[in-house]
Amino acid sequence: MKLLIINIGEIAGIVPEGVLRKQGPEMSETGVLKDAWLRVEDGLIKDFGPMADCPEAAGEVLDAEGGMVMPAFCDSHTHVVYAGSREGEFLDKINGLSYEEIAARGGGILNSADLLHRTSEDELFEESMVRVREMMAAGSGAIEIKSGYGLNPEDELKMLRVIRRIRESVPAVIRSTFLGAHAVGRKYTHESYVDEVVRMMPQAAELADFVDVFCDKGFFTPEDAIRIMKAGAACGLPAKIHANELAESGGVEAGVRCGALSVDHLERSGPVQVEALRGAVTMPTMLPGSSFFLGIPFAPAKSFIEAGLGIALASDYNPGSSPSGDMRFIMALGCIRMRLTPVQAFNAVTLNSAYAMGVAHLVGSVTPGKIANLIVTAPGWNLTKIPYLHHTPFIRHIFLRSSLFRG
Repeated sequence: MKLLIINIGEIAGIVPEGVLRKQGPEMSETGVLKDAWLRVEDGLIKDFGPMADCPEAAGEVLDAEGGMVMPAFCDSHTHVVYAGSREGEFLDKINGLSYEEIAARGGGILNSADLLHRTSEDELFEESMVRVREMMAAGSGAIEIKSGYGLNPEDELKMLRVIRRIRESVPAVIRSTFLGAHAVGRKYTHESYVDEVVRMMPQAAELADFVDVFCDKGFFTPEDAIRIMKAGAACGLPAKIHANELAESGGVEAGVRCGALSVDHLERSGPVQVEALRGAVTMPTMLPGSSFFLGIPFAPAKSFIEAGLGIALASDYNPGSSPSGDMRFIMALGCIRMRLTPVQAFNAVTLNSAYAMGVAHLVGSVTPGKIANLIVTAPGWNLTKIPYLHHTPFIRHIFLRSSLFRG
């Protein structure tokens, strides 16, 4: 397929080939070209330039009519494969129970595990596809999806098979993460469940791209996390890690030690974590949707950037602590509650989030050779208006692998 988009008011997110993440001052920069055209061939961005030098069309033509073209959002941390709903816990939160108190009463992740166990694989796939389509319609072109509501070998593998089916069924770029260590399954002791997660690893590695651990107060220790991440590495799975949502858990340091691609949450973080991340391959990934929904602190994004680090933002879409996958709202929270500039938040929900899920060589910027996952806005939009008018419809067209996505 050949596509030429003309009369683009502004292309945002232009990044040179080979640049896979932004850090420090680079977070405040993004390439922009006004009054432009962009050409797509065979599903990839071919080239672009000023309208004064627009080439002749050799296929389909789309008139942007002054709208902006930008890379589709990348969401590097989600739990969208789950069964049922946990709105009862929403009432518990309103009535004053904390996330930890709900978990201690047998709710939270364990509640989702019970629901998932009773749900067939086909039903789980259909339920999850509704959420994935919703995310794509809101502009997400790359999505990482975790297991972690199985908590036993049979159900964890069921989740990973469902994620594989989603990958085969949608045009978005999908990555799969084995999060067997999300909580301790009901029939296990803590120690026996860590052993079970390690035993699951070879089978999980046949289906997953990454391994993850919930390393936090009341869940898994840094020692557990290191053991599990090393077991994953032995099976070819790079690490990601949940850390410092509920306390300064040591998870950031454990993740860096194991070469984790990302350390995620970071609501309880400071200078110690910044120093641990200096010079690391690891992307600090912050999840403002959880902070918003749970009423907990927002991660200190500005201090990380001021210290020379990059950050990514992701939705944490899940039934208990962030029941939304709208990355435009995540970008808005980054600006409104974390005091990021619109350009910083934009880089965090595109290129840096792509890096945090290992796909920055494929998506996350307007770069020749990358997959043509693109948003074309209505006329008059720019990177500041998107988070400012955070629920006003702004998307005119979404292209995923260069094909128009129709929901």
